[in-house]
Amino acid sequence: MTRILGCLLVLLTLLMNVFGKPPQDSLLKELNRSIEKAPVYDAMKVKGIDSIKHTLANTGADPATRYRIYQQLYEEYKVFNFDSAFVYARLMEKLAGELQDPLRLTYARTRIGFILLSSGMFTETSAFLNSIDVTGMPDSIRTQVYLMKSRFYYDLADYNQDRYYSPAYTHQGSVYMDSALHLMSPSSFEYKYNKGLQFYKMGNLTGARNNYPDLNQPGLNYRQLAVAACTLGYIYLHAHQTDTAIELMYRSAIADIKSSTKETMAMYTLATLLFEKGDIKNASRFIEKAIAEAVFYGARQRKVQVSSILPIIEQERINTAEERTRSLLIYAAIVTLLLIAVIILAVIVTRQVRKLKTAQEIITAAHLKQQEINSQLLEANKIKEEYVGYCFNITASYISKIEKIKQALEQKLAENKPGELKYLVSNINIRQEREDLFTNFDRVFLKIFPHFVEEFNTLFEKGNQVMLKENELLNTDIRIFALIRIGISDNEKIARILEYSVNTIYAYKTKIKKRSLVPNEEFEDRIMAIKAL
Repeated sequence: MTRILGCLLVLLTLLMNVFGKPPQDSLLKELNRSIEKAPVYDAMKVKGIDSIKHTLANTGADPATRYRIYQQLYEEYKVFNFDSAFVYARLMEKLAGELQDPLRLTYARTRIGFILLSSGMFTETSAFLNSIDVTGMPDSIRTQVYLMKSRFYYDLADYNQDRYYSPAYTHQGSVYMDSALHLMSPSSFEYKYNKGLQFYKMGNLTGARNNYPDLNQPGLNYRQLAVAACTLGYIYLHAHQTDTAIELMYRSAIADIKSSTKETMAMYTLATLLFEKGDIKNASRFIEKAIAEAVFYGARQRKVQVSSILPIIEQERINTAEERTRSLLIYAAIVTLLLIAVIILAVIVTRQVRKLKTAQEIITAAHLKQQEINSQLLEANKIKEEYVGYCFNITASYISKIEKIKQALEQKLAENKPGELKYLVSNINIRQEREDLFTNFDRVFLKIFPHFVEEFNTLFEKGNQVMLKENELLNTDIRIFALIRIGISDNEKIARILEYSVNTIYAYKTKIKKRSLVPNEEFEDRIMAIKAL
């Protein structure tokens, strides 16, 4: 009974592993896919930036238009690259000063303050915040300034982690948050997010969750989803609901990558949580990604913060690898002993099988060799039959011609007509006789190898294939290799038959082989492989 219960428990565990995979598995796969596609997302981001820069290059001297384009470039760069965002924010400030426009100048300074704060430059941010006067400014700018001051004090509290100063910073941040919330619509995403953030910073986790916006509501962009999911993840983390926090960090990190956001904490936090759960492999990969993003963005605080945990994760990964290596060595030793026993038994069986297989291979090889020899003999017999008949016909024809010439010569000699003798000799056309000889050879060869020309041309690219003239059976290029195919491979013999020098035959063969698709040393083997009909 105990064994049955044990088996059922194991089976239940396997079914849970197969069919009950936690949501984190699918999120992990999606994050890994997103990391692989990150260069594509970044390229799309850069393409959009280049398009705006192209517009800037084609823009005239109108300051208002240039200010608007600088603003567009700043928005593209603000979470992508600190240096570029800072440059365009300063250009906005300079241009606003030239325009003597207080509204544009204040807005530009809020952007400079935001980017300085994002990079962790607290001293510089403080100086900039103190220089911004929102008196008479519209609600949109006042809201941005209050939110930035709130974030400044919240970040300062997180950075210091001091029991005396941090609570004061948190309180000051909440005061500015109240001012910002007062200017927002209570139904907006920004209001709900910042209200939830305020509750979280003040330690009211229940209030933070109850006031937080729905992450699945339609209309959220990747940036909103990334920020909201990351902050909500911290809320659940402080409520000791680590699994939910990890899922939210996955969602935030995925949204960061898809929006090409480099100023982010989700990937770093996710790596830290996975490390604490013992997932060293993924923690190591994600912390390296987090460091790469921090370096790319230029966030000084983030680089220090992220880099601090990397040696710990790497050391743990080394320790884990060493422990796994020791376990593998033990398993390997056990398996080796079992393999030795199996090998001893296998050797005995293998020897017998090898003997039988060797005998079978010898018989098979001999059979194949015999078939090949038979095929070659049949082909050789066919060639001999055709060309023996061809030789007899040609010989008979030439004997008949010689006999006619002899009779004509005797007649002219008897009649003592030397002029007609000379005319008779001059009418003997040696060139025509040779062409007739080649034509007869070609006709007999193509009767034996009707597809020789087509198969010969398959050894060349289309532009280098042999194109025969009208009524031409073979030309010199093909005729050389036709002689080789019927067994005449000596260059000297081929030269005598075709009435060329040996050097000419060699040059023909070399030129043709160089044009072919196959190596020179294999060309004639491929010719010999062309089958007779």
